[in-house]
Amino acid sequence: MKINENTIMDKLISLCKIRGFIFPSGEKYGGLQGFWDFGPLGVELKNNIKKAWWKKFVQERQEIVGLDSSIITNPTVWGKSGHLKGFSDRLVECKKCHHRFKMDDLAQNTEPRTKKKKCPDCGGELTAERQFNTMFKTFVGPVEDSSAIAYLRPETAQNIFINFDNVRQAMRLRVPFGIAQIGKAFRNEITPGNFIFRSREFEQMEIEYFINPKDDDKMFKQWVEDSYNWFIGLGIKKENLRLFEQPKTELAHYSKATTDIEYKFPFDKGFAELMGIANRTDFDLKAHGFSYKDDLTKEEFVPYVIEPSAGVDRAVLAFLLDAYDEVKGGRTTTTESNKEREVVLRLHKDLAPYKVAVLPLFKKEHLSKVAVDIYHELKPHFMTAYDDVASIGRRYRRQDEIGTPYCVTVDFDSLEDKKVTVRDRDTMKQDRVAMEELVDYLKNYLKD
Repeated sequence: MKINENTIMDKLISLCKIRGFIFPSGEKYGGLQGFWDFGPLGVELKNNIKKAWWKKFVQERQEIVGLDSSIITNPTVWGKSGHLKGFSDRLVECKKCHHRFKMDDLAQNTEPRTKKKKCPDCGGELTAERQFNTMFKTFVGPVEDSSAIAYLRPETAQNIFINFDNVRQAMRLRVPFGIAQIGKAFRNEITPGNFIFRSREFEQMEIEYFINPKDDDKMFKQWVEDSYNWFIGLGIKKENLRLFEQPKTELAHYSKATTDIEYKFPFDKGFAELMGIANRTDFDLKAHGFSYKDDLTKEEFVPYVIEPSAGVDRAVLAFLLDAYDEVKGGRTTTTESNKEREVVLRLHKDLAPYKVAVLPLFKKEHLSKVAVDIYHELKPHFMTAYDDVASIGRRYRRQDEIGTPYCVTVDFDSLEDKKVTVRDRDTMKQDRVAMEELVDYLKNYLKD
């Protein structure tokens, strides 16, 4: 059914906390804006998203290899890349309440430039805008002076660029080839918000794909198509995705072209960036002093770079929002009095934190023993949950809320016929399956 978009974020945030997906970081002491802790189910969901991305774009491709680089590196990297001078936002502050805002966020909500802009919180006068560098500064070593200054990386890309020759030579790669990395990045955002959409600590899935400059338009188009299809293949509804070509006036200084894959988030203008694919030209490799000579053709050039870059946290939010559904009663009970709406998280099977849950019909010793044995048999093959607390209907509902595709129920007949009932989350179909065939049955259905 269609969910009220004005409330879905509140519902999802509540579900994420109650069911162990995402918690505010340091909540016991008031939290810290822009930082989040991923709970037991959130960790599984994030890992499954990263695993699916890595499988598609690294494991299944011969010319792309991986890297895991350090979060702190020589600060000269950030000088060469332009981050120390140009990685900034326009900041304004209210003279009355002293709340600070990113000017770009205020642009659509403020009065015309011919009039004075007002604080959206209290109506006070705003200061003149100033540049605010969003890099996190730190110190390396025991002395906190200018010689020890370093930075938490604001992106994963630069460490890929400075390892261009190391990786190419070690792996004997020829252009075109790519280097992929999944890792944390840090930005001192002025206005973090919308749950995990904009955070100060986040994770990126990024590829720098090095190509001959003459092939850049063709390669760029292909990466846009492949990236879009990856989200569709994992269950995102087409009507909730769109491609947005950034106008020339909005491009980053290094970019020849950038196309964003946008998702219809229930905030802002309805669509916001989920992933960006940029043609970074040869800006970065030139900045770091790299070039390339083909051993076979003897052609020499500075490669262009196509960069597909996705935020893991935004992907988590998009997949959760897209999977969130409410069903009006009837799934877990036969009583007509149940009019309560039940939440079903229709996550793609590859992304679901638990693939299967084992549920004894009642918490009886003879049923529980069989159910526990089945749980231990399934555990090496799938992320498996076990639940014997409360009625079977409530336990089904809990598994629906966290997106578990299959529930295995052990009932009294199981003691005689050595079969269990397997319930499908989405179709509600129930199959009677022999215990000895259960692993193969689930493997077959989970690969679809």
